[in-house]
Amino acid sequence: MTHLTVDIGGRPGIDCRGFCDYCYFRHVKETEPFGCRYCPPYKKGCDYCSRSVREYYSGFKELRDIGDDVLASLQAMTDDLSRVTISGGGDPSCYPRFTDLIELLSSMEAPLHIGYTSGKGFDDPALGRFLIDHGLSEVSFTVFSVDPALRKRHMHDPTPEASLEILETLCGEIDVYAATVVLPGVNDGEVLEETAEWLEERGAKGFIIMRFANATEQGLILGNAPLIRDQRVHTTEEFRDMVTGLAGRHRMKISGTPLWDPDIGSPFAILNEPQLLDKLPRITRKASVITGSVAAPYIRQILDSCGEGARVVAVRKEIACLITESDLEEIVISDLEDLVIIPGRAFVHDREAGRILSLDGVERTVMRGPEMLTADAETSMGMTRNGVLQIEMEGLADLIRLINRYGN
Repeated sequence: MTHLTVDIGGRPGIDCRGFCDYCYFRHVKETEPFGCRYCPPYKKGCDYCSRSVREYYSGFKELRDIGDDVLASLQAMTDDLSRVTISGGGDPSCYPRFTDLIELLSSMEAPLHIGYTSGKGFDDPALGRFLIDHGLSEVSFTVFSVDPALRKRHMHDPTPEASLEILETLCGEIDVYAATVVLPGVNDGEVLEETAEWLEERGAKGFIIMRFANATEQGLILGNAPLIRDQRVHTTEEFRDMVTGLAGRHRMKISGTPLWDPDIGSPFAILNEPQLLDKLPRITRKASVITGSVAAPYIRQILDSCGEGARVVAVRKEIACLITESDLEEIVISDLEDLVIIPGRAFVHDREAGRILSLDGVERTVMRGPEMLTADAETSMGMTRNGVLQIEMEGLADLIRLINRYGN
């Protein structure tokens, strides 16, 4: 079975009726290419780490061009089409010919999935029934709050009542995964509780709580921190406790990112499975493993249970896949082993990582680790616990094998 992703293009903040107050792409500045796993060895910078990271598009694609792309993809398929996902840099709900797009894609008679929408482009409540009748089976819908006034003020939704009515229609008949970025003092506390109750009563499949980021170390790597001046941000511990409490009061699945999925126990649910930890390879050599501050204590505990030799080094950046050169430059490199493993998706060019981590005169080997060691809430929301544990087993085993093969 084949899954087809349809990229409709679009620009954050332009093709979405304006930036939401909390949007990761607000205030984005021109930045030099970061370097990444896709860059050629001789060049720092590629399409992914210079354009895609900023979701830089020239605008929405013409419907005709989207149709041509879909036709080409279908002709190249050797298996049956199982699902069609709509994605892009802009908000699909704001696509100028949205209903035509849905009619075109529904003609393939495969379930439709909207990977993300704020619903800000939905002005007609009848659109909910239209989407259901044309095969929409799943949607990730940013709600922020079910208070129309809060949606209008912080999401700049011109028709919040219509958006919420469409969301209500969808909740009753298809798989809806609602999401909210939590601004302390704005849509947390009683407001968040009311939103969760509203979603649960109407049949939402799940609710993802996202911690607001307002500083570089929290993930704003595009020169755009802060997004909102003087806005408080939950600590990771506060955020995890908030997610735990909310999940405990509702039957609907509720999880948070960067922490955590109370139902599955991720990230790193394997820590609660000693028998699976025993099945991981034993560590026989030495290496330093660099990661973000959120994952570091979990990875350290797991690797320590597999033997000695792996030293986990946490940078200030909370999310490992958003580590950049500046994070590596803050590490005390004299403490590093001869083999250093950086996150597989870190935004660092391999050559530059080797140079920075060898500035003390010790020629170190720098390698990328697996792309995933666990599943965050956005990934685990539609997964089973066994599925998450399988990701963790495979990723951690690959990491240990890397240490044992190339470590000193």
